[in-house]
Amino acid sequence: MAPENHHHRSTTKQSKKGFKSRHATKSALKEVSKGKVEAVGFERGSRKTPHQQVMSKFDRRNRAKQMRINKDNEHAKATNVFAGRDSAPRVVAVIPLCSDISSASAVRSLNSALDIEEEVPEAGWVRANVERFKQKIQYLVVNRDLLAALDASKVADFVVFVLSADEEVDEEGELILKAVESQGLTNTFTVVQALDKVEPAKRRPQVVGSLKSYITHWLPTTERVYSLDNRQEASNLVRSICTTHTKGIRWRDQRSYMFIEDIAWPGGKSAVNEDGTGEVVLTGVVRGLGLKADRLLQIGDWGDFQIEKIVAAPLDSRKKRDGEMMVDAEEDAVLEAPTEDQDDLAALAPEETLMDDVTQYAASIAPTERKGVLLDDHHYFSDEEDEEARPKAKRMPRGTSKYQAAWYLEDFSDSDSDLEDFDMDVDDGKSVRFHPADGEEGMDIDGKAMTEGAPSEYPQSEMFLDPSPEDEAEQIEAYRKSRKTDAEQDLEFPDEIELHPNMNARERLMKYRGLKSLRQSVWETEEDRPYEPEEWQRLLEISDYKRTATKFMREAWAGGVKPGSRVSVHVRGVPLHFQQSQSRPVAMYSLLRHEHKRTACNYSILLNSDYGNTIKSKSEIIVQCGARRMVINPLFSQAGNTPNNVHKFDRFLHPGQNAIASFIGPLTWGNVPLLYFQRTSTSSDLASSSGLQLIGTGTSLPPSMNRIIAKRVILTGHPYKINKRVVTVRYMFFNDGDVRWFKSLPLWTRRGRSGFIKESLGTHGYFKATFDGKINPMDAVAVSLYKRVWPRPARAWKAEEDVGAVQGEGADADAPMLVE
Repeated sequence: MAPENHHHRSTTKQSKKGFKSRHATKSALKEVSKGKVEAVGFERGSRKTPHQQVMSKFDRRNRAKQMRINKDNEHAKATNVFAGRDSAPRVVAVIPLCSDISSASAVRSLNSALDIEEEVPEAGWVRANVERFKQKIQYLVVNRDLLAALDASKVADFVVFVLSADEEVDEEGELILKAVESQGLTNTFTVVQALDKVEPAKRRPQVVGSLKSYITHWLPTTERVYSLDNRQEASNLVRSICTTHTKGIRWRDQRSYMFIEDIAWPGGKSAVNEDGTGEVVLTGVVRGLGLKADRLLQIGDWGDFQIEKIVAAPLDSRKKRDGEMMVDAEEDAVLEAPTEDQDDLAALAPEETLMDDVTQYAASIAPTERKGVLLDDHHYFSDEEDEEARPKAKRMPRGTSKYQAAWYLEDFSDSDSDLEDFDMDVDDGKSVRFHPADGEEGMDIDGKAMTEGAPSEYPQSEMFLDPSPEDEAEQIEAYRKSRKTDAEQDLEFPDEIELHPNMNARERLMKYRGLKSLRQSVWETEEDRPYEPEEWQRLLEISDYKRTATKFMREAWAGGVKPGSRVSVHVRGVPLHFQQSQSRPVAMYSLLRHEHKRTACNYSILLNSDYGNTIKSKSEIIVQCGARRMVINPLFSQAGNTPNNVHKFDRFLHPGQNAIASFIGPLTWGNVPLLYFQRTSTSSDLASSSGLQLIGTGTSLPPSMNRIIAKRVILTGHPYKINKRVVTVRYMFFNDGDVRWFKSLPLWTRRGRSGFIKESLGTHGYFKATFDGKINPMDAVAVSLYKRVWPRPARAWKAEEDVGAVQGEGADADAPMLVE
């Protein structure tokens, strides 16, 4: 038995060892799947320093990921303004999209679902303390007003759209939804009112499904449509609002902002300054980044102002043990005051004494000093004027020396038998030899006189008779009637102009120049100095935009009053006419450094395809850029980058077309979404309650004073006579002086031929041109001219302007500029 028992015990030990090895293998595989792998040569219980452990690439990535997640969680916990008893309220904007619903009744339904009794105004704001979820909610109740919806959604953490179960979303509701979505949205929810009135009851799920299908077209992330008539669904919506992490808006989170709960005017009329301004106290909870007293404030549509001081203003929510209200020791404590580094309200650089050579530059390039049009960065003079500038050759008797010719008087006989040509401008004793390419007729290539019997290189150059004025006027009228264009045909015939027969093209187009290539040719900017706006040299110029923007955005992250603090901001220099009651939500935004200064702004604009009208350049447009609203008269130019930074000016912006809108306005760091509006009359079908119509969207681009907007004009002529590549052109100019002035410009045709002006014919503007190939008689000969156009300054959108728009009034022509 002993051997058998021994064999049995050995078998049992082997099976136990096998089980342990299999268990260790499974444990090792499980640790490998979790990324927990021991380093090579590492023994359990041994003390090794971390740098001696060799980790795999997968382990290092996993460790870095865990550290990053933990750091993000700690940062979110530290910056959570909604945590704690004295936390900031969650701002919820309630926006109705149908005419038969009320946002105030929607808020009452949400409060009643949680047994909260708060008086809800028809328009304004109300705070609700949700004890069940230990959160505070601040509802912004707005009516069907476009600007009120935009202002509320800009400052809100959540946006709740209210739909109707009976009526569809009308034109104004879609306008509000499209505008709010285009300016940037945070977390959104959708609710429906009066769903219990839908009969029969089995149609209610179909109505909810139809509403969800509609809202997901605009907001694809919408998961469901809550019914306010169902108490459970309303409670679930409040739970989602209290527990969901806010997504935020990028351009808003890069600044400090605050919803203004209370506006106070301490002192009243007794504290009015000589300029009609006074101090105002704005109370609210700081959001976004820290609020700094050195930075300027943008308050609604009021404008930009300086901070006097920032004072703590906590709510009296805590009580003493004996039941009496506790006086907070920090109340009325100054949290931050401005320093010497406070930004001023100067929008332009200080005036400097210009140098004499700059102020007298206009006189140095007077038109009388020029001899020809500017082509690229050179002035090309006509050959006829160069010939007049040369000293003319005297006709002297044969055998006259150079010394004698200098003293010889022109009182000799008219007989040419004993006379010879004597050149007086020869320095080396050799005569000047002319070349036909210089525009001189009567000389061959060798400089010898042509024989009378030899034909000219160009037909009819020996004699050209100008047509009679009556015949020419009739021919011009008939020709132009066949080529008549208007603004609606701008896409087919862009930039084409017609000169009056009695008009001098040299004077009419004095500011214009020629370019061999719109994308490659160098633009001589000194030629435009006499025509630039007076304030152009005082605008803010940024050499390295990306680096500078990053610097000032990072500067805003440090310092200031901590977000989540309830404060009272004392603002100086506010006009007293803003004391009138505000019917819309008012928010305050802190500007980054230099964002008050004016520069040459460039905004992209994409005209809505459903907007059927064409917008003319320099027409009035209302633009909303972040917290600002401005009235601009922009210049439209082609988008894209060019090597010479020259961009063609567009006279019209057509539906669905993308362009760049340029104007002089305040600087905005970063990329901010834009909304473009136009005023509409109340009788229009697309008119909103604010009298505005959304016509396009865009994004703010880096400002640049070196961006050249070149306005192009095209002069066209008719090929009168064609002989192979030599063409006689008419109706482009109407006098020979204009032909000589614009002689250096390259010619082109609509069918792709190119050429140049060879010589002028007669005195009525006819000329001969040489092309690179034979042209078609039905083709049109054209020449392109360019001049630089300058953007116009913007003005601030006044809070009372929309009232005039609703009443059909226009903008005040004498309204002050955006920044004084």
